[in-house]
Amino acid sequence: MGYIAKNEGDYFAAQEISLSAISYLDETKKDQAALISSNYNTLGLAFYQLKEYNDALRFYNYALKFINVPLYKFICLNNIAKVHEEVHNYNEAIKNYHLVLKGTVNDSIEYSRALANLSFANWLRDSNYNALPGLLKSLAIRKQQKDTLGLNHSFAQLADYYTKTNPNTALNYANNMYNVAEKLNRPDDRLEALEKLVRLSSGVKTKQYFERYRTLEDSIQIDRNKSKNQFALIRYETEKQKSDNLILQKDNTEKKYQLIKQKTILILGLIFAFFTIITSIILYNRRKQRIELETQNTIRENQLKTSKKVHDVVANGLYRIMTKLDNEQPFKDNPIVDEIEELYEKSRDISYEEKFTEQNFHEKLSRLLISFATPNTKILIVGNEGSLWNKVSAPIKYELEHILQELMVNMKKHSSANDVLIRFEQEGNQMNISYSDNGVGMPADLHFNNGLTNTGNRINSINGVITFESNNGKGLKIKITFPLT
Repeated sequence: MGYIAKNEGDYFAAQEISLSAISYLDETKKDQAALISSNYNTLGLAFYQLKEYNDALRFYNYALKFINVPLYKFICLNNIAKVHEEVHNYNEAIKNYHLVLKGTVNDSIEYSRALANLSFANWLRDSNYNALPGLLKSLAIRKQQKDTLGLNHSFAQLADYYTKTNPNTALNYANNMYNVAEKLNRPDDRLEALEKLVRLSSGVKTKQYFERYRTLEDSIQIDRNKSKNQFALIRYETEKQKSDNLILQKDNTEKKYQLIKQKTILILGLIFAFFTIITSIILYNRRKQRIELETQNTIRENQLKTSKKVHDVVANGLYRIMTKLDNEQPFKDNPIVDEIEELYEKSRDISYEEKFTEQNFHEKLSRLLISFATPNTKILIVGNEGSLWNKVSAPIKYELEHILQELMVNMKKHSSANDVLIRFEQEGNQMNISYSDNGVGMPADLHFNNGLTNTGNRINSINGVITFESNNGKGLKIKITFPLT
């Protein structure tokens, strides 16, 4: 899944999935070495595409430790050299390219790639270096081997090499690159080729290439947005299956426990009966002490039950008084109603009170939402990624956390839903949060209580809008939108 996500261009998902895969692999088992090296290499590629070069280098080196096939080792070394090239550490890049070149003399495709990369890195280090012989030799090998992907790479390097010295030749290579990328259906390479064509062309052609670039970029973005959640359903079904298995295991464990308990009670009963005859006099005094202790425990338990009952009655009583006063005109705007409501909210939410922090907000939000899940209520979260919240300010995050908490509390209290979906999407300069469930829906004569009123006030404070859509007792849909800045 991580490898597919990487190929689809969803590098954040590739990171998340491949990192989670590590826990399923055992580095001490030799038969898993190929899987481990492949997973680490996927992580290196994902971090490289996101320009997080230190992490890319770290995971490439991890992969290198577990590679047993020499050819794969040189492919990984080529990736490591590419990272050094990106951070302008050309000496280290060239050293690794030399190792790859020596080790791949019997593999034309990998040899031609190493030769092209080595020549290009030397030219990047020294603009007076004549990289042309190496680049052209690599191109010839790739043509002979019909290495279409390699040709794409060669055309890109030659276009860059000729950009300043011979723009017309560079333009020709850029055209060749675009044609090959189109044939290979590689959108990113087509974008790179179009970017070169825009820079190297003039007049009407420049505008045509730019329009094509913009259209392709929009199309790629749409496709990648679609692919971002391609594994959401699979992961949901997996979690559901795990939950069902846990329930089944719990049932089996309880049955075993009952059998053991019954046998234990039978044995203990026989032992107790035997020793009762012998120790009746001693047990008389102990029984007296035990009765006194049980009496004390009973009193303590009754006190605890009474305390809990008082707490529940007081809390519910506050809520009823608050609702009654709020609906009576003379008390509608009386400050005491607000004080009672504040006391009720503090009582209800006391276990949730904590200092707000926006660090790893997406993880914090996921934990909050998932905390409302039960074996009978499945909660699916889609799109809640760390990058989604980069443009959202801390005050908005604070308000949003309480808004979502209030919605989930109401879901828990009123909806009787089995499936709940919360989707997060960024559309331009606007954030969309969609909530849907398959519960009883919202009654037509619903009066907003203080919880929903506070939620409305919080949404107004962030210049947001909330809409409700209920389908005749067949579920509820809520949409919240607000501007990012």
